[in-house]
Amino acid sequence: MPRYFFNITHERSVTDHVGEELPDQHAAWKEATVIAGQILQGLEGHLRLGREWRMEVTDEFRNPLFVLRVSVERAVP
Repeated sequence: MPRYFFNITHERSVTDHVGEELPDQHAAWKEATVIAGQILQGLEGHLRLGREWRMEVTDEFRNPLFVLRVSVERAVP
């Protein structure tokens, strides 16, 4: 089963050195959205204006597959 890695950048970069074995890219996408939701919820309001939270999902060869980005911008009326 292939291994996928979920690397996070938010104020600093955290490289996933362990990864997770999943059946395919569809499963990796689903896992990425679940993990992202959990991490963002855990930030408890610490995502700051002008900053970005990012997750890069790579395959077992470290080839990028998906990038999830959340950024905060002030709304202009």
